[in-house]
Amino acid sequence: MRKALILSLISAFAGFHAHADEGMWMLTDLKQQNAAVMQDLGLDLSIDQVYSPDGISLKDAVVHFGGGCTGEIISAEGLVLTNHHCGYGYIQQHSSVEHDYLTDGFWAMTREQELPCEGLTVTFIDRILDVTEYVQDCLKKDKDPEGLNYLSPSYLETVAKRFAKKEKIKTDDFTVLELKPFYGANKYYLFVKTVYKDIRMVGAPPSSIGKFGADTDNWMWPRHCGDFSIFRIYASKDGKPATYNAKNVPLKVKKHIAINLKGVKEGDFTFVMGFPGRNWRYMISDEVEERMQTTNFMRDTVRGVRLRALGEEMQKDAKTRIQYAAKYASSANYWKNAIGMNEGLIKLKVLDKKKEQQEKLLAFGRETGDNSYEQAYQSIKDIVAKRHNAVYHQQAIYEALMLGTEFSKIPDTQALQDALEKGNKKDIRKAVEGLQEAGKKFFNKDYSAAVDRKVSKQLIALYARLVPAEQHISIFQTINKQFGGNTDAFVDACFDQSIFRSAEAWEKYLANPDIETLKNDLMIQYARSVSEGYKATSEEMKAETNAYNRAHKTWVAGMLKLKKHEGTPVYPDANSTLRLTYGKIGSYEPADGKEYLYYTTLKGVMEKEDPNNPEFVVPAKLKELYEKKDFGEYAMPDGRMPICFATGTDNTGGNSGSPVFNSKGELIGTGFDRNYEGLTGDIAYNPQLQRAACVDIRYTLFIIDKFAGAKHLIDEMTIIR
Repeated sequence: MRKALILSLISAFAGFHAHADEGMWMLTDLKQQNAAVMQDLGLDLSIDQVYSPDGISLKDAVVHFGGGCTGEIISAEGLVLTNHHCGYGYIQQHSSVEHDYLTDGFWAMTREQELPCEGLTVTFIDRILDVTEYVQDCLKKDKDPEGLNYLSPSYLETVAKRFAKKEKIKTDDFTVLELKPFYGANKYYLFVKTVYKDIRMVGAPPSSIGKFGADTDNWMWPRHCGDFSIFRIYASKDGKPATYNAKNVPLKVKKHIAINLKGVKEGDFTFVMGFPGRNWRYMISDEVEERMQTTNFMRDTVRGVRLRALGEEMQKDAKTRIQYAAKYASSANYWKNAIGMNEGLIKLKVLDKKKEQQEKLLAFGRETGDNSYEQAYQSIKDIVAKRHNAVYHQQAIYEALMLGTEFSKIPDTQALQDALEKGNKKDIRKAVEGLQEAGKKFFNKDYSAAVDRKVSKQLIALYARLVPAEQHISIFQTINKQFGGNTDAFVDACFDQSIFRSAEAWEKYLANPDIETLKNDLMIQYARSVSEGYKATSEEMKAETNAYNRAHKTWVAGMLKLKKHEGTPVYPDANSTLRLTYGKIGSYEPADGKEYLYYTTLKGVMEKEDPNNPEFVVPAKLKELYEKKDFGEYAMPDGRMPICFATGTDNTGGNSGSPVFNSKGELIGTGFDRNYEGLTGDIAYNPQLQRAACVDIRYTLFIIDKFAGAKHLIDEMTIIR
């Protein structure tokens, strides 16, 4: 069976420029499911060298960066390579008008110059344990009146602690457990993780390199950006994880990745390890339509308005541009993703393909005399139809009011209000102290009331247009009664009168708090209404959500049985856990008569240069190096300077920063994006069109060495020339 599977895979892809393989594979399953195919495609390592449950392997040099991206260890002293856009918030954290590291870049020329990053963590995966039987036993024994424990994060956390106690796994602030459901909660894995909390910024190119092309090129191929940044892990003197301390030292890691400078070519085998965030490969066609009409529609519509408003304000002065750089980039990323996904789902007829897949499982159920799949399928269809309006409304609240209006996140004053009503001086003092700290976080250096006022006017008005009046959240009763339905007048009143209108007004109120002010404050009323409105939509479809989860579990179980019957390897949907994907480097044809090569060079940067467009400004130093062809040892054999390459691996959000390995497990690049034609991949993978865009490691080292003059970092690395 395995040999037949290999032959069928090879023949299926023989006509393509590159082999692209669907699958975000669990490392624990590689030896059983994927080893033969990977080695036949070109892997020149044993699986134990990639992942070993009992020894050191490449897995030990791949880290979860900040909880939302991936990073790789590239030196024995804890140097971490990730994307520029993954480090962007921390580059911005250290930036000011006087020290604009977003524009100018940053390079620590000594260890003392490396900058601590508040709130940043780097997490290693120590062990991955299949605990399915243990969890299922617990589910049978424990009381569960509503039958929801199988997906409950709080319950699974309790089970994880119980398992750790039984197996004598010690935990603390730095050694943590994560128990997650997989395959629709048909399997469970426990991850034992070590978290490092003293992370320092070491180097980042200017945004004109790290974000070259910005929104225009985002999710596109070909690409010409040096999307990378470098950080370092620090630990206590005995090598243990610790919070920031000036006396901490660089971590002596147990594994770092060797870097290969020999370059890439068409057809080279590659594999990627990382932490892909979310995908939904087991959706039925009705769910895909729901996604298009709700989540993707709202992202496209609302974020488009928000981004235009933010962009206008950011162009006015440097301070605002720096304040909102990270917020703008975060919002823009999945705005364009939503647009491209909807276009691709229609163009590639994904709904038809989903219908073919679901009919295949339904037929399998009929053949095997199991009608549970038919029942699950019909339940999902009915649930999706019933919850549509609630999902649409919830997404409107989330995008326009929760994400879009910053003052929806003002500190919660309920504890102070309760204390004032009771007249308890001790509780009042305690609440005030807590609110003073919360206020500092809200009125941070990256918040502008003027920008929030402008954006909020547009988004609250947009929400009012998108959602039928009878469904509007409760604050609209006040807007209609006191402001005649004029949302702009309401927003102005908030920013003119609220105790949260400024940090000074907030501090003045806390110095002498009273209950009537809290009760009448419009910003407080708005923030509570937004929170309550979102919760109400969740409550409205609670029964459907619970029923859906049960039906989805049965549906996925059926898919697993069908794939097992066919002898096809299986993988679970992405859920921010460590995975491996593989494929070959290659060009592709997005349309008739059009072919995109698998690589780009520095020539393309010069061709795209536009001094009048901030997305396509080229630094003078980079132009000088190009004109002199001063590329050092990082050039291609023909003398050109490589920048990016495309490979057929199955990546998604969260894979940003992932190491791209060659057949020998050496680092050849860093994944940072997908192509526009591959944006449907979160729902349905297309091997002909989906590509992962990667920064060629030679360009990364060229920028560090020749552009930044930070050769001391190159000297730290293990480089194969």
